Amino acid sequence: MTCSPCSGCAEQFNQRVAAKDLRDYRKNGPKQTAVMLIDALVTIGVGQMTLLDIGGGVGAVQHGLLDAGCIRAIAVDASPAYVGAARKEAVRRGLDSRIAFLVDDIVTADVDAADIVTLDRVVCCYADVEALITRSADHALRLYGLVYPRLTRWTRLLFAALNLTLRLRRHSFRAYLHAPCDIDRLIRQCGFAPLSSQETMVWQVALYKRVDGT
Repeated sequence: MTCSPCSGCAEQFNQRVAAKDLRDYRKNGPKQTAVMLIDALVTIGVGQMTLLDIGGGVGAVQHGLLDAGCIRAIAVDASPAYVGAARKEAVRRGLDSRIAFLVDDIVTADVDAADIVTLDRVVCCYADVEALITRSADHALRLYGLVYPRLTRWTRLLFAALNLTLRLRRHSFRAYLHAPCDIDRLIRQCGFAPLSSQETMVWQVALYKRVDGT
């Protein structure tokens, strides 16, 4: 379901985009940030844990963590095309019986909590970062991992160019640059403490653990 916090996701991440991403994934494997996020979690240990993967695209994080020891996963994505591609790949890998797929927006979705919650390149799709972080973090029982854009001169230019292109093409989707300090503050307010942080030129990969005893 496409809702106001992630307006235009289904339009932006359509069948053509999902099919291309699935081809790229099968040919080249997960994108760099997905590998970094998976590796950070595997280093902590994911054996016998459950996963809630939000905005997981074709399923790279789900597949990687299930292969590493997670027992089952829930995949929530606002793009029907991505959910279809992820389900197709899960069937091919023999993982479909361990993944529940849902087309929805996590801000309004009714889903169970999981030991691990992941959001790879999802924060930049939401105008209301507070709703996204608060709602998604509430579902994480132990670990919370996410990938979001760094706030630099380069990313400002990149996102401005992307949004101008979208506007000229009359797409409703927009990309958002949220301040990393605000993201970190919101996560800490939800009862988490940082475990690790890595950077690429564009992206920040951050992992948190729950410390509030809930």
